[in-house]
Amino acid sequence: METFIFMGNDVVIPEESSCLTDIDHVSSGEIQGVGRWLELRPNMPLPEGWKAVPRRALWEVMGERAFAMANRLYAEMDWRSNSVFCGRCGSPMEDMQDRGRRCPSCGNTSYPVISPAIIVAVEKEGKLLLGHNKAFPGKRYSVLAGFVDLGESLEDTVRREIKEEVGIEVCDVEYFGSQSWPFPRSLMVGFRARWLSGEIEVDGLEIDHADWFAPEGLPEIPGSVSISRRLIDDFISRNS
Repeated sequence: METFIFMGNDVVIPEESSCLTDIDHVSSGEIQGVGRWLELRPNMPLPEGWKAVPRRALWEVMGERAFAMANRLYAEMDWRSNSVFCGRCGSPMEDMQDRGRRCPSCGNTSYPVISPAIIVAVEKEGKLLLGHNKAFPGKRYSVLAGFVDLGESLEDTVRREIKEEVGIEVCDVEYFGSQSWPFPRSLMVGFRARWLSGEIEVDGLEIDHADWFAPEGLPEIPGSVSISRRLIDDFISRNS
């Protein structure tokens, strides 16, 4: 079973054939059939031959499989560190057989948190809607996304998020695919949709600019690691 070593928000990996033995760690654990983890103290000095890589960069360094496995283990580790005490009465939680945790004092139970979110490629007359989020690096643009609210269907979320962020109405919402996205703990559900009505008017809170782009005139877009890029590539392949 493979072991991943975490330090803060980084993954510690060997630059060459090296072995970490008797390393001081603050937590450890495993998911049966997936792998094990060790959590190091933040900013601790690393032995020679080891380096810290941001979790977001692990896909490029070690590939898709390692990226998915490491981030699944990290999510489990993070949930466990944040569910030591009961959120209702403050008592120490106990592990249950189904990987959940239960409070022996009040009976409150806790399970790993997954936050569903939609991401959608909206098309209009052979052009794709792309927006620049204030949190994006540089001049990067992407398709729009947002978290699902309580009581919403995924399709409801698509229509609401597009309306809130850029002021337009969409139709013909259809499922495209999904991706586990561990920043923070999301399940990204991808859709395609068509413009129905309205003119672009960005919210100014998350999105500071948005526009319609033809396949041959795209701005800087996300790398191949994300479902956002898969949606954009799909648009290009169908409209080039």
